[in-house]
Amino acid sequence: MNQKFQTGKRIGIIGLDTSHAPAFAKSFNIEGASQDYGGYRIVAAYPYGSRTIESSYKRIPGYIEDVKNFGVEIVDSIADLISKVDVMILCTNDGRLHLEQAIPVFKAGKRMFIDKPIAGTLSDAFAIFQAAEDLRQPVFSTSGMRYTTNMEDIVKNKIVGNVLGAETHGPAPLEPTHPDFFWYGIHGIEALFTMMGTGCHTVSRVHTPDTDVVTGIWDGNRIGTFRGRRTGNPLYSYGGNAFGQTGIKSMGEYIGGVALDKEIVKFFQTGIAPVAPEVTLEIFTFMEAADESKRRGGAAVSMAETKQKALAQVRKIW
Repeated sequence: MNQKFQTGKRIGIIGLDTSHAPAFAKSFNIEGASQDYGGYRIVAAYPYGSRTIESSYKRIPGYIEDVKNFGVEIVDSIADLISKVDVMILCTNDGRLHLEQAIPVFKAGKRMFIDKPIAGTLSDAFAIFQAAEDLRQPVFSTSGMRYTTNMEDIVKNKIVGNVLGAETHGPAPLEPTHPDFFWYGIHGIEALFTMMGTGCHTVSRVHTPDTDVVTGIWDGNRIGTFRGRRTGNPLYSYGGNAFGQTGIKSMGEYIGGVALDKEIVKFFQTGIAPVAPEVTLEIFTFMEAADESKRRGGAAVSMAETKQKALAQVRKIW
């Protein structure tokens, strides 16, 4: 591949502490992929990434070798990475690092996709989008669970009419350094919000060591629920249903890898985020409100209250 072909279409990755990083490298760099992804290719990566979460940092050496097998150069710093690429995927599994890692990318004028979680706290999630706005750089974040076989038709009211409610389930293992659902529950909750849309007002949560059930009340007295599982097989499976005016329909099977990659490419090409900041921020407000409900013994928690508390704690480091 020559330099002319790469210019304008060189992707960098920050963080090789998650399986998503080698998955991206394989998708974009496997032989013949360039035609499917508009000529974009991952050319370089900075490995870190968490240095403190053992389940993350112990995977870095292996993932370094995985991405090198797809022709990805390993660099020693984010600054070095920025100098070699045109656009960025921030993959670091430890969301607590995302704000600090995102700022130099914004300042360098690089469009960026941020893999889940957008941040390690709700206030940092608000800070990232505020920094992107202030520095005039487009950014977006989503879980691939937004993309399932029936999701588009559900969202466009083609198969159940107007969505009156929805339920999803998925794995929800906990990581003590992050709000409970930021770590893994985000996937099932992203699917829930994809079907329900924004407009959630209150959140309540029933918690046991093995299971969480989170209930939100949306505009029009619509109810959406997420069941997060930590036991049972297969644990890492997802599902859900939309309840509509004309029927009930499963959200279908996961197709997130290819669908998400193509959305990322379109974003790199146009600068138009396929998932608006206010959508992502409402999802993360929902998850933080669920944690607050847990602290209050399952009481309903206001989304507006949760948002205002987070905004008051925003770190403006740019």
